[in-house]
Amino acid sequence: MATTGPRQIKKAKLVLLGDVGTGKSSLVLRYLKGEFVEFQESTIGAAFFTQTVVINDETVRFEIWDTAGQERYHCLAPMYYRGAAAAVVVYDITNPQKE
Repeated sequence: MATTGPRQIKKAKLVLLGDVGTGKSSLVLRYLKGEFVEFQESTIGAAFFTQTVVINDETVRFEIWDTAGQERYHCLAPMYYRGAAAAVVVYDITNPQKE
């Protein structure tokens, strides 16, 4: 029986973008830990998480960047999403002021 070397882990950068209070951190917490916190503290700058999953016999390590939604941090957003494989844009459908 032939043996193979260690499985190569692919990396994929994923960023969450959106205004303050739209639930970006809640989505990440729900995905990573299966938990929901009703009153989540606002993210300052960005938070970084990792999650490794196996998809079709390939191991993928997601590098998840949860960016802050406050206006004062908007200038930092390009630094976080540079090189991202995917972005999740989160918005509040109950807020008609933000279109």
